[in-house]
Amino acid sequence: MSTPVRAAVMGTGSWGTAFAMVLADAGCEVTLWARRPEVAEVVNSTRTNPDYLPGVELPDTLRATSDAAEALRDADFTVLTIPSQTLRANLAEWAPLLAPHTVVVSLMKGVELGSAMRMSEVVEDVAKIPAERVAVVTGPNLAREVAARMPAAAVVACTDEAVARRLQAACHTPYFRPYTNTDVIGCELGGAVKNVIGLAVGIADGMGLGDNAKGSLITRGLAETTRLGMALGADPLTFSGLAGLGDLVATCSSPLSRNHTFGTNLGKGMTLQETIAVTKQTAEGVKSCESVLDLARRHGVEMPLTETVVDIVHEGKPPVVALKELMSRSAKPERH
Repeated sequence: MSTPVRAAVMGTGSWGTAFAMVLADAGCEVTLWARRPEVAEVVNSTRTNPDYLPGVELPDTLRATSDAAEALRDADFTVLTIPSQTLRANLAEWAPLLAPHTVVVSLMKGVELGSAMRMSEVVEDVAKIPAERVAVVTGPNLAREVAARMPAAAVVACTDEAVARRLQAACHTPYFRPYTNTDVIGCELGGAVKNVIGLAVGIADGMGLGDNAKGSLITRGLAETTRLGMALGADPLTFSGLAGLGDLVATCSSPLSRNHTFGTNLGKGMTLQETIAVTKQTAEGVKSCESVLDLARRHGVEMPLTETVVDIVHEGKPPVVALKELMSRSAKPERH
């Protein structure tokens, strides 16, 4: 009888908990790490995570702990599911505890402020492990739907295809269908930039601009993402797949999307601080829009939608003014 795959999931937010469920349903032995001991106690005693996924019963093969060393011990896969801007500090603490053979899996969709590094690059930098031991899971995966075991597909990406296939097997269930990809750059950029476009579409929805505007923003947002990806060496076909278009559509069209909801509140006239106050979980695009724009500028890539989101979110530009400027940009061919 083969030994079950062991997985450590670092973070008890909604997506981390939902993905821990997926791993458990796929037959893995899963340990969920919680920053607060009381959260771990509640998970173990009630089989629920009421703070993030109320009403969802967690599998019996999933247990929680607030001891990082205990969670990480002998893990075949170490899944990181924390806010992207906290990764460097947290991983610096965890790196000495990582099992020597573990594959570090990023569920995070962001670009680091300051360094403009993708999450896999931060993992390699801090944990001092090679790219073939770092993987990414991304795609149209709204946590609440996955936790309800509604059908979903995803991409598991790693530069080593054999590692990607191992991870694919570890998270393949009747309701969660992962596909492999070796284009880590494209998969990560698709996930990071879609949060920014999700904010833009949310702002447009909050302003009541209609579905033509939404369709245009999604399409031009995808064009921006592809331009940046190609400048960084990604395969342009990745952006027409689950990590690109799939994730973008889910984020821009669902009320379950934190970034879309955040943008909608801004579009309705709420200030940044008011919107932050009513948002209980991290909307990654709020910080990542600045680092994505920084990354684009370093590579000479024009990203007008991203620039507009930064102007609205961080420079306080009124959405009506930003829209007028965006619509009055010089006319050009679509493939520009």
